[in-house]
Amino acid sequence: MSKKTALYPGSFDPITLGHLDIVHRACRVVDKLVIAIGVHHGKKPFFTTEERFTLVHDVVAPIAGETGTEFEVVAFDDLVIETAVRTGSTMMIRGLRDGTDFDYEMQMAGMNETLAPDVQTVYLPSSGAVRHIAASLVRQVAIMGGDISPFVPKAVKDAFDKKLTS
Repeated sequence: MSKKTALYPGSFDPITLGHLDIVHRACRVVDKLVIAIGVHHGKKPFFTTEERFTLVHDVVAPIAGETGTEFEVVAFDDLVIETAVRTGSTMMIRGLRDGTDFDYEMQMAGMNETLAPDVQTVYLPSSGAVRHIAASLVRQVAIMGGDISPFVPKAVKDAFDKKLTS
């Protein structure tokens, strides 16, 4: 039986408890999870690609270890479906928070299926406790001096604090 490998793409700027909820769920259904950090050259992220890479690795490694799931972190700046194919992924994991996410994700799945029919999109619903968390809102709260600890792992909060005070 072949190894089930899935790609979980996103900006992960920052990785949130919502992302980790999806990671936990994905690790229950795959043998290997590839976390793909999108790099958009036209956008200025809060955390550099290298910082996001380190944070993602640090907070996902314990989950992967606990579930016995192999994982790796990659960066990409091309089409996400090309990254899925390049990493040998046969599934693309997409987290859904609400109906708006679903409508957008269905369009993306259709496009990706046309480009790479062998890569299946798998939707995983967010848990109710983290459904409201969005990385863009976390950044905004942090920049404005609010407490982001209910929304991110401690390592991410610490990285924000360090970056905002330097």
